[in-house]
Amino acid sequence: QNPKTSTIVKQLIAEGNAGELQKYFGSRMEFGTAGLRAAMGAGISHMNDLTIIQTTQGFCRYLEKNFSDLKKRGVVIGFDARAHLSSGGSSKRFARLAANTFISQGVPVYLFSDITPTPFVPYTVTHLKLCAGIMITASHNPKQDNGYKVYWENGAQIISPHDKGISQTIEENQEPWPQAWDDKLIDSSLLLHDPYATVNKEYFKDIQKQCFHRNINKETNLKFVHTSVHGVGHKFVQLAFKAFDLSPPFAVPEQKDPDPEFPTVKYPNPEEGKGVLTLSFALAEKDGAKIILANDPDADRLAVAEKQESGEWKVFSGNELGALLGWWIFTCWKNHNRGTCAIKDVYMLSSTVSSKILRAIALKEGFHFEETLTGFKWMGNRAKQLMDQGKAVLFAFEEAIGYMCCPAVLDKDGVSAAVITAEMASFLATRNLSLSQQLKAVYDEYGFHITKASYFICHDPKVIQQLFDNLRNFDGKNTYPKSCGRFKVSGIRDLTTGYDSSQPDQKAVLPTSKSSQMITFTFANGGVATMRTSGTEPKIKYYSELCAPPGNSDIEQLKKELDELVNALEKHFFQPEKNNLQRKTE
Repeated sequence: QNPKTSTIVKQLIAEGNAGELQKYFGSRMEFGTAGLRAAMGAGISHMNDLTIIQTTQGFCRYLEKNFSDLKKRGVVIGFDARAHLSSGGSSKRFARLAANTFISQGVPVYLFSDITPTPFVPYTVTHLKLCAGIMITASHNPKQDNGYKVYWENGAQIISPHDKGISQTIEENQEPWPQAWDDKLIDSSLLLHDPYATVNKEYFKDIQKQCFHRNINKETNLKFVHTSVHGVGHKFVQLAFKAFDLSPPFAVPEQKDPDPEFPTVKYPNPEEGKGVLTLSFALAEKDGAKIILANDPDADRLAVAEKQESGEWKVFSGNELGALLGWWIFTCWKNHNRGTCAIKDVYMLSSTVSSKILRAIALKEGFHFEETLTGFKWMGNRAKQLMDQGKAVLFAFEEAIGYMCCPAVLDKDGVSAAVITAEMASFLATRNLSLSQQLKAVYDEYGFHITKASYFICHDPKVIQQLFDNLRNFDGKNTYPKSCGRFKVSGIRDLTTGYDSSQPDQKAVLPTSKSSQMITFTFANGGVATMRTSGTEPKIKYYSELCAPPGNSDIEQLKKELDELVNALEKHFFQPEKNNLQRKTE
């Protein structure tokens, strides 16, 4: 019933454009553990009013099956600032339609009245003890995309088998219910609540438990620049700085207000490197700021850059910032929270494609480190399990610039990460140390961990399948590569098939998934490389790392060795020319 999408479809029918109609209606968007992520537009393969209604009807029925008290507890719905003029879709409209679906079935809905960072949704689920949460966002994807992200009652993103269960109930509930399209009905409903004011107050109160140096914060001369890259983060990072008694960061004026067109960047993703930070560098130079904090558009990720002595800017990788925050959060715990629990009950987590630096810190300091599958859904769920057993989960991170610094949010949170990074930098400044110098000190103490990650773009699933089949049948049937160029392979773990050469029974310990490709190679020189497909983008990603024991300080030699390993990986395992793969470009 949306006139814009309806017109698009009628036009295509009039033109007899079977090819485009096939694209729009050939296959339904797949609902996975990350929920939905697709372009906004007409048809069942896109995000639009109809597919949002169908998805929410399925999700509502699934929750009714799982929670007898759903009508008492309810759900929370948040949204970012995305909008798509030609199809009339927007995050706010989708959020209202989703709210209408639940309210029509007598389920209370806590619908944020304004844009919020993604982490506010899992926070609200936990804080108000709700059954589930929905966030309408496509995070840092291109501007035409949107998404539907789902949280369970434990405050973490859903994991299997919930995705399959929800997918099935969506299939069973495709006919829109009687008043599905009329979102104005919610405005007069007693079941509609606005958690905006409460959550804003409580969230900033809760993150202050991670504030340990208020006096330093009040007096620091260190200046910060913040960009929200046309997303939702500006207001919330300003409030976080205030909660920590830090002077507000300078906001990049061209990027501080939400704009669904993302006019100043090619991709609204701070992970893509310096291109996204051009305006931030200029403002920092003008205002004499040493540190840049950049959130992605839904403010669940954080990139950090620091001006070096040379005048150059260093953009920290996700692994480097993970090392710094891990060191900092453990140091703060050790100095301030010692009495609250024993070190044997302290945990940190990271994903299997992230740096192993936390493992090195944990070994030396005596706390626990655990590795999970890729993605915060795994770290959030594992953190909750550990917390329910009385353990303290201090920190979790993934290399894709995602950090969980505060146990009140069981997902990555770029708002708390930004302000905790600012406090760490302010503290280090009192010792005349920069973030870069402290990073070197962490590596000196716990061993250098050098990482390199990139990706190739491939739009053909058959080519991707072939590439991974080739790796599994490299020297004849069912044989993996024994070497990669001059580098000898010493171990293989395949989380698609469940094979792990290092285990006595050759079975992988981490959960396996046949629907996504992921192989990790360990090399005789201490290197590790993982190749995997992305759940949300047409990419084959790789992650590589060389770990040296403490005391091996020839960092240039280590970098050279890793560069050579990565070149061999690209040449022999990816074969970009043969497979027609497109390289990541800056």
